[in-house]
Formats: sequence, C-alpha cells, structure tokens
Amino acid sequence: MRILIVTPARPGSRHGNRNTAMRWARLLRKSGHQVSVVVDPAEADIASHGLMIALHARRSAAAIAQWKFDPGRPLVLCLTGTDLYRDIRTDGDALASLRLADRLVVLQAEGLKELAPEVRAKARVIHQSVRAVKRQEPPRASVLFTVIGHLRDEKDPLRAALALRQLGADSRLRVVQMGQAMSEEFAVRARSLMAIEPRYRWLGEVAHADAMRWLARSHAMVISSRMEGGAHVVSEAIACGVPVLASRIPGNVGLLGSGYRGYYPLEDERALAELMHRVGTDKRFELALTGDVIKRRHLVGEDTERDALDALVREVATARR
Repeated sequence: MRILIVTPARPGSRHGNRNTAMRWARLLRKSGHQVSVVVDPAEADIASHGLMIALHARRSAAAIAQWKFDPGRPLVLCLTGTDLYRDIRTDGDALASLRLADRLVVLQAEGLKELAPEVRAKARVIHQSVRAVKRQEPPRASVLFTVIGHLRDEKDPLRAALALRQLGADSRLRVVQMGQAMSEEFAVRARSLMAIEPRYRWLGEVAHADAMRWLARSHAMVISSRMEGGAHVVSEAIACGVPVLASRIPGNVGLLGSGYRGYYPLEDERALAELMHRVGTDKRFELALTGDVIKRRHLVGEDTERDALDALVREVATARR
C-alpha cells in the first residue's frame, strides 16, 4: 500500500513528532509499503496514496480535512501529548480531526482514558520502539542525573535543576541537561541556574547519539513534564535499563506502570530532591528502580511496534473494503 505520513515537524527537526513519523516510515517500508513523509499534503500526489497517517490532531487539522474531503479515504490519527491533555478538550480543529479519523493511536495505555466513549472504541495503543544503547558504568565521584528534552513550558524543564537547590552543598548529586531552549526566557533561566548552582550544566541541543551516551552512563534520568503523550526518551531509558524519576502524570504512568516507585508530585522539587537523594544514597532503591524499568522492556521492542503498525494497517484496509 502507498501510505502518506503527515507531521507538522519539518525535515531536520528533532521534535518527537518528526522522530515518530520517520521511524514509522522505516518500519512500514520494512513491511513492504511505499511511504512518503510530508508536512503539507500538497507535497505529494494525494490521489496515489491509499492511507494517510497524521500526527497531531490540531496542527495537522487542515491536512486531515483535505484528505477526508473524500470520505472513502482511510485516515489514522496519532494523538500527541498536547492533543490528549489539552487540545481535544477545547479546540474545534482537534475535535474535528478526532471525528474524521477512522482509527486513533495513543502511545501509552493511559491515553485511552482521555478519549470520550464514542471515539475510544476506534483507538489503538502502539508503544514507541527504541534501538537500545548499552548501559555504561556510571561515574563514581558523583551521582549523575540526565534531563533530555527541549526546554518548553509543557516539559517543566528546570525542575531537576531547582531540586538541586534543596540539597546540601556537600551533596554529590549533579544534573546534566540537554535540549534546545524554545524561548529566550528558558535560555536565560538555564544560564542563571548554572551561574548559581555548580552541580547543574545545560548543554543546549546535542546530537541524539551524544544524548544517548549521557543517558547510558547516568545513575537515573529525570522527566518532569506537565503533559506527555508517551515520551520517547522514557522508552529509551527503559530500553537502556536506566532508572527514571518521573512526574506523576498519565503519560509517564502509561509507560512506567502504576506501581512504579520513582514518581514524584508534579512541580514539587522538594519531593524530586528526596527521590534524587535516595537514588544517590540507597543502592537497594536504585537497583529496585532499575529492575522495574527492565521489566517494561517488552513494550519498546522494534518488532512489537512493527507488528502493531502492520495490524493497524490491515485493520483499516479491511474495514474499508
């Protein structure tokens, strides 16, 4: 089948939507499909494609409406974190996209709970797969925590750096943060925190391979987001066997499990600091978190994601016959 994937993230972007689109294109091509990835459907010959997969209900709404001008053309819509936890509650374009889609995809099971009953039945869960890097020996002179992701409000990105301020000056904990500042305000705040907190470093945007090397040698990773559809970096930590300290939000719980012991209340740097301190001083706790994430590895295998995509394409194609 000829499949058109539409994403609002442009070529060269390191945003999650672009990464998902390119990974799905690669997996679908392995299954024998012809796949084009575009930002604007005008870049492709729509009539020659049998299926559209759109990422982002609101930002891809125009492309979705254009595609469904012919209601016989099947559409799969992958819902992002801002879709699930903000836009589909109030935005008319996002709600229209939900109605037009023949199938919906969420990236972790908790996302199903955000959907109204009339659309939940057409939703499927597809976990994002990861090509794992090998876990490396963490540093011995310090306890290293990584934060990986763009600095924008939805990520509450500076919470780990603020947590360091809750720890004594003699603490061996340090935080290394990677990701592009999506506003000058965040850049200024990150630099200011570095100036007053020597245990914090912001590296800015780095190559993915470099970020994975930092992750692989971390004692733990922190994800402090306010909303997530299913953060790929959490899947990367799971695949690598690196413990995750996570804000207790549905997108994180959907990946790490409801019984995971590494959560803290959203925006609570004191509670996060206590978790970080415990990782640095209680080896049994660190090993328990490591075991918990390793138990989730079956969710993030490439074959698992590819099989789920294949099943979805077959389901849509069969339903349209």
